Amino acid sequence: MPRPIWNGTLSFGLLQVPVQLMPGERSTDLHFRMLDGRTKSPIRYERVNAETGEEVPWKEIVKAYEYAKGSYAIVDEKELKRVAPESTETIDIEAFVDAEAIDERHFEKPYVLVPGKRADKGYVLLRETLRRTGKVGIARLVIRTRQYLAMLKPQERALILILLRFPQELVDTDEYSLPAAGTAGQRISARELEMAAQLVDSMTAPWKPADYKDEFRAKLLKVVEASVRKGGRRVARIEPLETAVEPSSNVVDFMGLLERSLASGKRTRPGGGGAAASKSAAKSATKRKAKPAARKKTAAKAPAKKARRRAS
Repeated sequence: MPRPIWNGTLSFGLLQVPVQLMPGERSTDLHFRMLDGRTKSPIRYERVNAETGEEVPWKEIVKAYEYAKGSYAIVDEKELKRVAPESTETIDIEAFVDAEAIDERHFEKPYVLVPGKRADKGYVLLRETLRRTGKVGIARLVIRTRQYLAMLKPQERALILILLRFPQELVDTDEYSLPAAGTAGQRISARELEMAAQLVDSMTAPWKPADYKDEFRAKLLKVVEASVRKGGRRVARIEPLETAVEPSSNVVDFMGLLERSLASGKRTRPGGGGAAASKSAAKSATKRKAKPAARKKTAAKAPAKKARRRAS
């Protein structure tokens, strides 16, 4: 089983559901290494100064933005950290919208949300509610140091989280020279439209993803396998360890939380009530865990002090 990319909480209204963000796709590309053809040794990439040709150590490297060709503005690392989004470990659902309302061009990358232990009820409650209402959840989350917009939708037994492109990342089609809407000015006859529709109808089939194969990859794989048989080396693959979500021992009153969420008319916002509440709860839990450890540390110091007195 693959490792979770992210562990956190799915938040909608006052409900908090521990979840793991798991990969929803896998790369099937064949990656090639560059070797020295004389010795068959791997080629290493180095950080080299473009003018002097000398290697640059990491401590001397700074980040800069090229605002014009050959002109750079150096950005201070502290400023980058200051404006970086705060990691809340929460998927904050801000709104629910009709599933058909989202342009498919916004879809970027799929993930699968897996409920944490004892979190099945909240997970199923959201999944089936979205299914019955035909809605999808629009949320924000921070993965590593970047904030993402995302969509949550039910698919069979799973809740799928799809990262979305922000509107400014899409190219407006008006920037291109395209034919006018409709058939006006194209001299397309009714008969041509009818025949084209008949052709589409004759080629219509149920969508079966398994019917479509990456033929180029299959051919390329045969070439690689033949090369391995001729004398290449096989390397054992080490599978990564799984990371488990810490189980929640609390019994959640879902009806009460739903009633309070509806009564307050509250929507969770990044850094707002939902995120702040989960952050506060996390701090409290950390303090509770720290107290016994602190007592143990104090208890351990007492014998050590006595030992030092005897030694002196």
